[in-house]
This record gives sequence, C-alpha cells and structure tokens, in this order.
Amino acid sequence: MKIPHIPVLIDEVKEVFKDIKDGYIVDCTVGYGGHSEALLEQNQDIRLICCDQDIIAINFSKKRLKRYGDRVIFENDKFSNIIGKYSNYPIRGILADIGVSSLQLDDESRGFGFGSEVLDMRMDRNNPLSAYEIVNEYSQEKLEDILRDYGEVRDFKRAAKMICKARELGDIKSSKQLAGIFKKFSSKKGINPATLVFQAIRIEVNDELGELAKLFDAIENADLSNCLIAIVSFHSLEDRIVKRVFKEFARSCICPVGVMKCECGNNHSLGKILTKKPITPSTEEIKKNPRSRSSKMRVFKIK
Repeated sequence: MKIPHIPVLIDEVKEVFKDIKDGYIVDCTVGYGGHSEALLEQNQDIRLICCDQDIIAINFSKKRLKRYGDRVIFENDKFSNIIGKYSNYPIRGILADIGVSSLQLDDESRGFGFGSEVLDMRMDRNNPLSAYEIVNEYSQEKLEDILRDYGEVRDFKRAAKMICKARELGDIKSSKQLAGIFKKFSSKKGINPATLVFQAIRIEVNDELGELAKLFDAIENADLSNCLIAIVSFHSLEDRIVKRVFKEFARSCICPVGVMKCECGNNHSLGKILTKKPITPSTEEIKKNPRSRSSKMRVFKIK
C-alpha cells in the first residue's frame, strides 16, 4: 500500500504516549493513519478513536489500519465533536495534528495548492463554504480582516485590494489564478508570496481556529483524569493559541488581577504543562520531510 503522507514528529509523538497501557487514545486528525499506526504498534493494549472530517482520509486509514480490527473506531466528523461523543470512554490520550496533509496539498482537485485549477480548500467537501465564495464574494473589508487575523499578512490592505481589483475582470476560478495575483508580492526567499494569503483563506473556509477553540472547550468540560494532550500546529497563530490555552489550563488561582489575597481556593488547575518550549522536528526529519519544518508540538497532562 502506497503511503501518500509522512506524519511529522512521529518519534516524539510515540515518546509522549509511550506509557499509556490501556484505555483509548483519540487521534483527532487521523489523516492517512501514520501517527495512529505507530501508536497501535507501540502501545499493544490501547485502542484508538480515529477522527477526520475528510472522508478520503477516513477511507484510506480504514484500509491501512484494517489489521488492527476492533482496536480502532473511525469517525468521519469534526474533531471538536469527538470528545463529547465519547465522554464515557476511558480516554487516556488526545492527539491533534492540525495541519493540512500532504495529500490534500498535492491533490490538485482539492484547491489547496498554488497550481490547482480549482478554488476550493475544503477539508470537508460537504461544507457549503469554499475558497471560491470567499475570494469572489467577500467585501474588501472582510478580506482585510481574515488576511490580517488568520494569515498575519503584513500588507493585508494591499493584498485584499489586489484580490478585489483582479475579480473586477471576472471571477477568480482557480488557486493558480489566485496565486498569480501575488507574484510581485514581497516574501521571504524561497517562500511563495501567496503562502500567507492561502493560509488565511483556508482557515476561514474550514473554521480551523473555531474548531480548535471548541476542542479545548470540550476537553475542559470533560472528565479526562490522567489524560495526555498533544497538539501539533504548523503556524505561529495556532501555536500561540495552544500555548495560551495550556497556560490557562495550568492556572490554579483564577482570581481577578489586583486581588490582594486569593479568594478562589487556588485549586482550579486542570493539570500541568509538560513542554516549557514546543517540541520541534530534528534536522534529520526536516531533510527527509521539508514540510515538517514549521511543526511544533505542545503537551499538557490533565491531573
């Protein structure tokens, strides 16, 4: 079976979960099964709940992990729904690799890549909102907002204006056409100048930050004692969110700033942060898989 995607930080993920001896690990973004297969091999007595909103990924992983039989449960759903759905299960670990998979990027029919002849970017093809609607129908002001907030595009006003100017000549129908608008945009050497624009639009299409926030809400409201949580992110915006939420989870005192003496009981911590700094790929991994270079993993343990 040809494997179309190289999972990032595979050895580091295995190290995080190596001591889990029973119960379930939730792979929130199973993708093409790389992390899941490694965990099933390493942790012989655990079971997995494998989730992905991309049905192509689910079908591929079902075939790849077929030999593990009833040790694996598959869910074609958004990961924000899974924790609540399986709240009565003994969940010992949660892994969320929240990047776009290599196969999604490389499949020109999905519209994620700069050379695609379509403008889509949906992880879930049942999603009524695609990149086409955003690029062709959003106002300039709304485009400015998502380019600034989700892409952290430095010259977001100019970028939004360039999109609006281009669509005056007719609808922008492909990712290739969209990327072409930004050929003269300044960018770091070796990085396509449309990268951050595509990131912003993809995040808007898939509500990626909203999904991440819902996942954290579900974790906070569930009974997940002695559970390890590992989040792998691929850009600074997501990493900052994970860092901030883990810091909030670790807070014991939740009294307002300025209170002279603690009045809340100082016992509100959900657990502790296990990674003072994010875990990043080795030089060797980056050489083998250049797309891993921006990945960062943070780990939290619920007490």
